[in-house]
Amino acid sequence: MVAKLHPLIYHNRNIVTQSFVKKLKIVCLVPSITELLHFIGLEIEVVGITKFCVHPPLWYKNKTKIGGTKNIQLEKIRQLNPTLIIANKEENVQEQIEAVGSFTHVWLTDVSTMKDALTMIETLGIITNTLPKAKLLIKEIINNFKSLSLHPFNATNNKFAYLIWQNPYMTIGGDTYIHNILTLAGFENIFKGKKRYPTTTIAELKAVSPNYLFLSSEPFPFKEKHVQALAKELPNIKIILVNGEMFSWYGSRLLETPKYINEMYQLL
Repeated sequence: MVAKLHPLIYHNRNIVTQSFVKKLKIVCLVPSITELLHFIGLEIEVVGITKFCVHPPLWYKNKTKIGGTKNIQLEKIRQLNPTLIIANKEENVQEQIEAVGSFTHVWLTDVSTMKDALTMIETLGIITNTLPKAKLLIKEIINNFKSLSLHPFNATNNKFAYLIWQNPYMTIGGDTYIHNILTLAGFENIFKGKKRYPTTTIAELKAVSPNYLFLSSEPFPFKEKHVQALAKELPNIKIILVNGEMFSWYGSRLLETPKYINEMYQLL
C-alpha cells in the first residue's frame, strides 16, 4: 500500500528513512492517531498532543498539550523540538500545518475510508520502525470486520442519516470516513449523494424518511434529551444515540468498531 500524501509535505516526502527513525520526537495533532501511537508502544517518542487527544487517559494527563486540533500553539510546539508532526488534512488547518512545516517534518494523513486507514497504519509502522506491530494490527482489524458480513439488513430496512451537529443540523456525505464505515456495516446513507458534512432540517429528514437516525456523541454531544425531542418531530424514524468515536476514529479504534456495530444490530 502507498500512503496518500498531501502536497503540503511533498518537500518532506523522504521522511521514511532509517536515520529519521533513530531520532523520533513526535507531536501528534490527530486524536485517533494519538491513540494508535500508544497502541503500538511509542510512549517515549510522543512528546506532544492536542487537548482533544483524550485517549489514552494517562497520556492526556501527562503529555504536553499544544492546543486544539484547529488552534495549535506554534511556539509551544517549537519548544518541544519535534522531528515529526503528524497531522490530518481534514482535522487540522492548512495554514497552521504549513507554519510547523517551516521548521520540522510534517506527515499529513488523509483518511476517508477504512482502506485509507489501513494504509495510514502501515505507513506509520514504517516511519516509526514498528512495522511488525502495525501489520499485526491491520490483520486483526480485517479479521474483526469479517463479522459485519452477517448484518441483518436488506434494501428496504437499512437507510440511515447520521447527525454530527445541532443548530444547524449537520449530517455526513458519501465521501466521508463515517459513511464508509457504516456502509461496510450494511447501512445505506440517504445523503450519500452529498459531499462532506451538509446541513439538513427536520423537514428534509421527514421527506427522505430514513429507517434510522443516528445521533453522534461527537463533535456535538447529543444526549437522550435530544433523542426525545427529535422523536416528537420524527415519530416514524428510529432514533439511536451512538458513540461517535467508533465511527470517526481510525487507527487502533478499528479493532473495537465491529463489536460495537454488532451490538448496535441488537437495538435495531
